[in-house]
Amino acid sequence: MQRLLNMLKDLAILVRANLWLVPVLAALVAAVFYFVAPPPPMSATLATGAPGGGYAVFGQRLKEELAKQGFDLQLVRTSGSRENLGKLLDGKSGVDVALVQSGQEQQLEPKQRAQLQTLGAMFQEPLWLFQRREAKIDRLADLLALRVAVGGSGSGTEAVTEAILKANEIPTDPLPAGWQARGGNAVANELLAGELDAAFFVGPAENPLIQRLAASPELKLTGFRRAHAYEARIPFLKRVEVSEGLLNLAQNVPDEDLATLAPVATLVVNGDFHPALTPLILEAARAVMKSGTLLDAAGAFPSAEPRTLALQEDAERYYKSGPPLLQRFLPFRIASLADRYIILLIPFIAILIPLMKSIGPLYRWRIRARIYRWYRYLREIDRRLDERTGSAELSTEIERLEQLEAELAKVEVPLSYYNELYELHLHLNYVIRRLRQLRRNRRERDEGLAPAAD
Repeated sequence: MQRLLNMLKDLAILVRANLWLVPVLAALVAAVFYFVAPPPPMSATLATGAPGGGYAVFGQRLKEELAKQGFDLQLVRTSGSRENLGKLLDGKSGVDVALVQSGQEQQLEPKQRAQLQTLGAMFQEPLWLFQRREAKIDRLADLLALRVAVGGSGSGTEAVTEAILKANEIPTDPLPAGWQARGGNAVANELLAGELDAAFFVGPAENPLIQRLAASPELKLTGFRRAHAYEARIPFLKRVEVSEGLLNLAQNVPDEDLATLAPVATLVVNGDFHPALTPLILEAARAVMKSGTLLDAAGAFPSAEPRTLALQEDAERYYKSGPPLLQRFLPFRIASLADRYIILLIPFIAILIPLMKSIGPLYRWRIRARIYRWYRYLREIDRRLDERTGSAELSTEIERLEQLEAELAKVEVPLSYYNELYELHLHLNYVIRRLRQLRRNRRERDEGLAPAAD
């Protein structure tokens, strides 16, 4: 028990001797928190599209995946890609990331494009041309005599159909008679009811609207025989093979292999988007698309290609090397904080190493200072007092040293320093004995010099 008490006593002495480290370490920690970049926000706002569309479905799945990391992705419904670009460029909209169909960025001015960056392509958006079976369509020019819906104003469908029609030198401003700039479920209903002869739609093959149209025996899916030519002339469109029965096996839709065209849905960000969120969002997008789609192979998206806008630096690093090392093993919130503090770890260690090396010498100096400071009194006395000093003054100094001896008994030092403390006691006793001897000598000398009595 006594041994434990001695250890605790030594530990208390050690702590008190090194209390100076507390303000030093506090200052270093404060400097780290001051200079390190603030953690990224745990929320963002994504502009998607119309309810039920491919953008809205993808946005909801992305939101659910990000929620697993405690990240809040707020979804904003819009009319489509064109409005999404407008919201990204509007600093007051609150939108910092949006789904945009490839090709839409070409409508922007160079200065506007310079304000935006892409995180890559998320999935393909095939163009579907459904027609009534009685309609005769061999080439796009045959649509001029029919009732056709080319997609809602400002939508991605309108942008793709406009590019294709312009390539065929078919005017779209104004639209030919019988054509309508409309899309969505209302157009699908009219097409099924026979009020329209044909209509263009853009969306994944799994889209409920596309599946609904494919299941109708009154409709037929039309392919693009010259898909290679369109791909060569329109850079943001890619030829996509649609095999027989892909959309509906039971009804064998389409009833033969055909080709269509597809832009890609891209994630576009503006200057308000925090770059540290890039790996988190791309990892969530990869989880959403891990199984692929009917037309997208598993693991094919997200992809850095095609580069419709400048690829964000963090996104480019992600596609080359994957997510940051810590984010592979730790939750995003913890990993992002660790990433930032690791940056300052090297200079922090550079300061801390010499500081830690100085602890030992400083500790020894502080402990020995408790002992050696007493030698100052002994030295003063040793220099000042000699045989000529009066006995009264010697008595005063002896009394002073005896008081110092009593105070010295209260000094606490670790056991390893007790040898030095005992040496001080010996030296102090030696000086006291020496002064007592001087006092006796002085008294005897004084008595020997006193005159004899009559």
